[in-house]
Amino acid sequence: MSEENQDILDKYTKVCICKAISKSTMKKVIKDGADTLEKVQKATSAGSGSCGGRRCTPKILQLLDENKQEQ
Repeated sequence: MSEENQDILDKYTKVCICKAISKSTMKKVIKDGADTLEKVQKATSAGSGSCGGRRCTPKILQLLDENKQEQ
């Protein structure tokens, strides 16, 4: 998949369903320096929805891990 197509898909893929936070938003805050789960949650309010982070926390941790591997 091209990078452009991936960017479009990321805009529509919700990582935090409760707060409707997209994968592209998560990637941006991670790129901008949020390098821990707590920092990502604080920057995006992910994990503060009705599920308490049970659905998005594993996805955020995966994005953080992917970011570390790219560096």
